[in-house]
Amino acid sequence: MPSAHQAGHRQRGRRPDAQSARERILDAATDVATEFGYEGTTIARVSKKAGVSATSIYWQFADKDEMIAAVIQRSYERWAAIIDLPESQARERALEIGRHVASALTRSPEFLRFGLKLMLLGQEQRPAGHEIYLNTRQVEFERFAALIRDADPSLSERGVNLVATYAIAGADGLFLAREIGGDDVDFVALFELHARLVFGAAIEIIAADERGSSEV
Repeated sequence: MPSAHQAGHRQRGRRPDAQSARERILDAATDVATEFGYEGTTIARVSKKAGVSATSIYWQFADKDEMIAAVIQRSYERWAAIIDLPESQARERALEIGRHVASALTRSPEFLRFGLKLMLLGQEQRPAGHEIYLNTRQVEFERFAALIRDADPSLSERGVNLVATYAIAGADGLFLAREIGGDDVDFVALFELHARLVFGAAIEIIAADERGSSEV
């Protein structure tokens, strides 16, 4: 079986046909992982789904972990390319923020769908993709934290972190509600409401708490 170093070396010199095969494998791995989860994702299943030999998969990836890590990385890059959050005036543009997040999750749901499944694995089972997922979520956390600071510059870093954590946890919950409820869930309206609450009530509550604490 090729080593990770050998796999990475081959990828840097990848020909167009090899790139096409890699994308086909990643598409198949995404589908298999979404259906069966990490434990149920096997090279054999991905091979059958992609219509390529197991040898072809091992030519691209050292092992299942490296393949899953590539799935996570690609899904994040697609998500990041779609979402386009405003850089300022977050309070005034809360509805727009909600629509942007809902649209990105509708068009590229794999990042959150598979990533949340990885988070449910026991510590001893977590693959390389787990760390990639955590790192990419931290990038998005900082992105939302910047919007929250813009909405209320008086908030402490603790306050910013509380609101950003609440915002992302709520988005996770709304995504799961759609996974469970399907098309019956008005995804855009829910995210618009969530964004209005985050950039309105949530920030105001934390800011009021901090002002009250400073006056004691």
